[in-house]
Amino acid sequence: MAGRLEPHLEALRRELRVPDPTVLSVLLALVAVIITLLIWRLVQGRRSSRKAVLLLGLCDAGKTLLFARLLTGRYRDTQTSITDSSAVYRVSNDKSANVTLIDLPGHESLRLQFLERFKAAARAIVFVVDSVAFQREVKDVAEFLYQVLVDSTVLKNAPALLIACNKQDVTMAKSAKLIQQQLEKELNTLRVTRSAAPTSLDGSAIGGPAQLGKKGKDFDFSQLPMKVEFVECSARGSKGEEGDADFEGLEKWLAKIA
Repeated sequence: MAGRLEPHLEALRRELRVPDPTVLSVLLALVAVIITLLIWRLVQGRRSSRKAVLLLGLCDAGKTLLFARLLTGRYRDTQTSITDSSAVYRVSNDKSANVTLIDLPGHESLRLQFLERFKAAARAIVFVVDSVAFQREVKDVAEFLYQVLVDSTVLKNAPALLIACNKQDVTMAKSAKLIQQQLEKELNTLRVTRSAAPTSLDGSAIGGPAQLGKKGKDFDFSQLPMKVEFVECSARGSKGEEGDADFEGLEKWLAKIA
């Protein structure tokens, strides 16, 4: 009996030693799918752990009023912030979707240290620009935005970025298109200046920690690792203190990233 089974057992052993190519292909495909799912879950897990939306910008850009309007819908008098404020923002048409809004001080002596504190938690950044004062503040706006964009943590996490062109209720306000063009021009100038900065004794550049955009090409926002959008808004609103804010584009963007 055993002698008659031996040839079949030997054939089975050979099959196990030399697997069917089709079976091997299926197994490899399954392994690839499992690895892809694990990577996707890891990335999603890291993203879901970042729930903050940072409100950045220069002093008097209107960050704090935007913050108050988004949370309460009401106008309130504000003053220059010297510390951060945070609260949960719930999307109007989906209360289960929410993010933590964090309003950071815009004063030159404070803004970078507060950015350092909260940047790792940022799922998104709203960079608020005073559209009325933009022409005279463009260099300062570009300088701060440059510091944000070349930060190693921001580059690594690539949070969504919205440039909110505020105070559009004022006649002299600059359009989002013009603001984008001027910022790209100023950021390109800053990039050239910083890349030509003197080096320290160890040979590292003193200027900035990273190259902005693509080398050899004029800078534009599409070269960044994060998605950048521009929106026009007014925290005060066209009807003033008694009326509603005009920031539908901002609310839609927040709903999208929540």
